[in-house]
Amino acid sequence: MPTEAAPSQGHSIANMSGAHTFAAALKRHGVEVIFGQSIPSALFLVAPEFGIRQIGYRTENAGAAMADAFARVSHKVPVVTGQNGPAATLLVPGLAEAYKASIPVVAIVQDVHRQQTDKNAFQELDHLDLFKGVAKWIRRVSEADRIDDYVDMAFTAAASGRPGPAVLIAPVDLFTDTPKIGSGKRIASLGTYPLDRTMADPAAIAEAAAALAAARAPLVIAGGGVHSSDATAELTALQELGFPVATTAMGKGTVAETHPLSVGPVGYFMGLRGRAQHLRPLVEEADVVLLVGNRTNQNGTDSWQLYPKNARYIHLDVDSQEVGRNYEAMRLVGDAKLTLRALTHALQSQDLSLRQEGRAALERKIAAARETWQADIARTLDLDAAPVRPERLMLDLDQVLTPESIVVADASYASIWVANYLTARKAGARFITPRGIAGLGWGLPFALGAKTARPDAPVICLAGDGGFAHVWSELETSRRMNLPIVLIVLNNQILGYQKHAEKVLFDGYSDVCDFQAVDHAMIAKACGCHGVRVERPDQFLPALKEALAADRTTVIDVVTDQKAYPPITMFEANERLDY
Repeated sequence: MPTEAAPSQGHSIANMSGAHTFAAALKRHGVEVIFGQSIPSALFLVAPEFGIRQIGYRTENAGAAMADAFARVSHKVPVVTGQNGPAATLLVPGLAEAYKASIPVVAIVQDVHRQQTDKNAFQELDHLDLFKGVAKWIRRVSEADRIDDYVDMAFTAAASGRPGPAVLIAPVDLFTDTPKIGSGKRIASLGTYPLDRTMADPAAIAEAAAALAAARAPLVIAGGGVHSSDATAELTALQELGFPVATTAMGKGTVAETHPLSVGPVGYFMGLRGRAQHLRPLVEEADVVLLVGNRTNQNGTDSWQLYPKNARYIHLDVDSQEVGRNYEAMRLVGDAKLTLRALTHALQSQDLSLRQEGRAALERKIAAARETWQADIARTLDLDAAPVRPERLMLDLDQVLTPESIVVADASYASIWVANYLTARKAGARFITPRGIAGLGWGLPFALGAKTARPDAPVICLAGDGGFAHVWSELETSRRMNLPIVLIVLNNQILGYQKHAEKVLFDGYSDVCDFQAVDHAMIAKACGCHGVRVERPDQFLPALKEALAADRTTVIDVVTDQKAYPPITMFEANERLDY
């Protein structure tokens, strides 16, 4: 039975319509904001009666990205909406990122009138087929009496097991139809994740604990699944027993990188001046490797060449199909939080003398590698050069970050600069990067979604000029929806990763890698935001501090060295990049 609504306000939609039923169901699941433009109009017209705010994006692909980041920060299941046809197709990229990154999103897609189905109505499309590759659950609700049923199914699908997008398709006339009054009142609230926590087999946990305790050189490599499980405290407790912890890019912040047993991010960015470059042997020589919420994907494993071939693997993941996908492994299928807690408890019953005896030497090795990394930067780079080196910007940014800061990066180089040069100062710190499918253009909308979830937190976004060009329009969204952020644009006038990869692979590059000059600070001002142009390194930190102190969106457009590239192993000492 739908929850009762307040009398209608400012519209002619009859009380207890399908739109009211939708809004009441969303409210029951804890929804306070919906990312949507104008469609479904009836839903947005009644939503304020339920205390639900609309965050009006400019494009659907950005709206889906906003919802994704909102989920990562809040641990609430977000809702994004779109119209049928072309608008629905624009939801696909954002849902694809969420799908691969295991982030729950409920998408409500308005469809054509039920009486016009399969008549070539305006913008009619087969949405059930459209979303098959980017969602774990897709259904079409065809009766107003079943709205509550399908909304509950959507939230359950999104938040349970391995989280991911759920798509609910709703015909336009359903929102103004009047459901029949049913029996019983729904009280279930399914809007947080993980919805149902499960623990791995206790016998498997005991076996894993014995293997870790007896290991000569154990290593934990944590992925984004630790954040999704909210298991950072449990991972830290395991680390305190003497186990070194490395992370993937999405796993950054699962442990404090100031901890003496924190290795830092590992993967394909352990080349020259990489944060963990000098700790590569620690990975390659490990004899027992515990993977937690880690997809063992190409970039995270340096094309499957980094992880040791003869190690014994223990793989903990909520998705049984990920366990052992690329590395034969002892299976721990379950929620990271519960299973890590049980594993740590089991380890406390083991003989941990090997961990205790080797801890001091291991901590010295990690500390020495950090010092060498910092010395490499100082020795090999001119940090006062203009155009500005991105490494200088990151070192300055790292000075002003607090444990509460949220840092968002676009795909490509921006994600790698953030992973390598910024420091997670506490377990649970959020560095949000689009590493699911790593498409350009996610940076700014990610930042707006994060700010929606945590309006009290400073949100800083790093994007290249190539990625920022995808979503300039969302600056107006930031201003209109009162979501102030700081956006740093690395303006090198090239598609950096593309140009440098083409140089390495082919000793040439295609024409489209080079851009004409664009003043992004002027774009910001044209949108009613603040814009600052930085051409010398000493101008950046004062501009950054001013931006963080202001209650408005600021774009800091930094002219950067186009020959600067992150520590990607594929680029290591390649003469073709000296062009």
